[in-house]
Amino acid sequence: MAMRIKSLFRKLNMTNRLFPGMARAAALTRAGKLTEATAQIQAVLAGKGAIAPKPKARTARKPLAETLRQIARGGMPAAAPRVARDITPDAQFTLHHHSGPHGSRDYMLYVPKTKSKAPMPVVVMLHGCTQSPRDFATGTGMNALAQQQGVIVVYPGQPAGAHMNKCWNWYRPADQKRDSGEPAILAAITREVLTRQNADPKRVYAAGLSAGGAAAAILAQTYPDLFAAIGVHSGLAAGAAQDVGSAFGAMRSGAAGSGKAHGVPTIVFHGTADATVALANGKAVAKQAQQGMKGKKSVTKSRAGAGRSYEKTALIAADGRSIGEVWMIDGAGHAWAGGDAAGSYTDPTGPNASAEMLRFFAQHRLG
Repeated sequence: MAMRIKSLFRKLNMTNRLFPGMARAAALTRAGKLTEATAQIQAVLAGKGAIAPKPKARTARKPLAETLRQIARGGMPAAAPRVARDITPDAQFTLHHHSGPHGSRDYMLYVPKTKSKAPMPVVVMLHGCTQSPRDFATGTGMNALAQQQGVIVVYPGQPAGAHMNKCWNWYRPADQKRDSGEPAILAAITREVLTRQNADPKRVYAAGLSAGGAAAAILAQTYPDLFAAIGVHSGLAAGAAQDVGSAFGAMRSGAAGSGKAHGVPTIVFHGTADATVALANGKAVAKQAQQGMKGKKSVTKSRAGAGRSYEKTALIAADGRSIGEVWMIDGAGHAWAGGDAAGSYTDPTGPNASAEMLRFFAQHRLG
């Protein structure tokens, strides 16, 4: 009889622990906290009760990779889900797929309707982390400008399978070399567009935001024979990092980058209050690009209408072309300057980075 009573008390005790514990596991599951829910279920099965929430002040330090991902998100403005706006009805914005020896990627292609039969310039637009090609097109407003000026725009997409936050892998050595990894894929997509569209191979450009900006800087260094000029918005210099740890340090404090001078004209945009990618990185991109270039510096301070003020430092060649520009935007964070609020990670109050990039690109062609 004593043994039966003890067994009954054990079952009762287990029941008392089971229901609160499983109730908490269910609540955690509904909140989307699957890791914590799993830990709670394991605690119940081990004979423990509900796990009390950990005090925030004593939360364990996150792994470096997760910290890097959090920083990549932290400087971005909070926003509700976006809905891409319709493009100009007489143009084409279509989805394509590229597959080659170095890998495959989907990409969106914008081809404006124009009466001119002359080959058109091409701009390759590289989105930032968590973005998509369509979202990036909406936020930058590049398609509307491309329609006006007769420019083909290519938006390669980074899938979650290549990076969980859809970032371009600018910090991995294999993705910083010619004929290797993502640079090779992006170059192949560009050449694919050149062969299939009425495009001018001497007027091909690349631009990107954040991780996309870093990828654009790498394209300048790895394929200077393909891209006539590049635009880097809130990005980092080529070779700024070699792994996740050094990427974290570069984003936080800045990095000079590595590699030989590429001589590709480069326009840089960076916010002075960027908390995700330090301002020093924008200066490093410009310094890397302008190695060996000769010209006269011109500094202009102005304001974007009633919006943000900025300082533009241009390097002017003897023939009058601007071969390098750095736009430092006062008080701006980690967002595309002058962008459309219908897209993510934009700052509509800044100077129009898309328009200024196209103006800068138009001065340059290969050869």
